[in-house]
Amino acid sequence: MPKMKTKSSAKKRFKITAAGKVKAAAAGKRHGMIKRSNKFVRDARGTMVLAESDAKKVIQCYLPNGL
Repeated sequence: MPKMKTKSSAKKRFKITAAGKVKAAAAGKRHGMIKRSNKFVRDARGTMVLAESDAKKVIQCYLPNGL
């Protein structure tokens, strides 16, 4: 059976930390900042660690080789 390929889009969107957690950019920052609160915009800056259930799914489906 051939090797599973890593999804190219997932390579660009997710990063696995040394502890095995998955980091990703915060959602809701593409447009429409004027109607969002300053706190939301500040908190959505940078990256955040995904919830365990989401991280498991991302690793299983999109990042089989771990990156």
